[in-house]
Amino acid sequence: MKVTFLGTGTSQGIPVIGSSHPVCLSEDSRDKRLRVSAIIEWEKYRYIIDCGPDFRQQMLRENCQHIDGILFTHEHSDHVLGLDDIRPFFFRQGDIPIYGHKRVIIELEKRFDYIFESENKYPGAPSVKVHFVEKDKPFTIGGKVAIPIDVDHNNWQVFGYRLDDFVYLTDAKTISDSQIEKVKNAKVLVVNALRIEPHNSHFNLEEALAFIRKVAPERAYLTHISHLLGFHAEVEKTLPENVFLAYDGLKIEL
Repeated sequence: MKVTFLGTGTSQGIPVIGSSHPVCLSEDSRDKRLRVSAIIEWEKYRYIIDCGPDFRQQMLRENCQHIDGILFTHEHSDHVLGLDDIRPFFFRQGDIPIYGHKRVIIELEKRFDYIFESENKYPGAPSVKVHFVEKDKPFTIGGKVAIPIDVDHNNWQVFGYRLDDFVYLTDAKTISDSQIEKVKNAKVLVVNALRIEPHNSHFNLEEALAFIRKVAPERAYLTHISHLLGFHAEVEKTLPENVFLAYDGLKIEL
């Protein structure tokens, strides 16, 4: 299995528009972060986790020729606004499978009604094949079992996903013990770490590291990062030896 980090930034990305913060002015390419998303690949299959407003740019950068589906974590704009850019894939492949909580799909139907329209559909619009994801109900994609992991983004429900020994969590603030059990014994964990200071709806660095110690993966990668976490090169030096800052374009293998 191969994982590519398409984007590792928070909702505004880095650099933030109009910001003079030193991290936003950094010339280190690892400090330039598009909105958070990832590709998971195995055998002939390629699935995307979230497609935010930078989706087109990310697909072009990775020279992505096909996708087998999109797993949505939740419906916030930085995770879904690229849905229209599935059009080239649709024109070549047909309906694109999407997976998400029923609440998320309903919200997508509101924002992208022309995609979900069944009558008098605009001829240039893409179409999707909807699969609802439910708490504690694994499902199959590409011959692998995907396990949804229910996390709290303050008072907002978010799904993370586990496939084999890989776990991807984003926008997490709290996770119940029953859901933590689904994360344990993973070889690779991806988890959000927004900044140094506490935040009301995201793990900060201290909370992310505490969670990593609790579930004890072989390796962990931090994502959904804001400029307030600091410079990539400086923060990485402070991390435990099995914890790394992800960056846009990073590829890892399991």
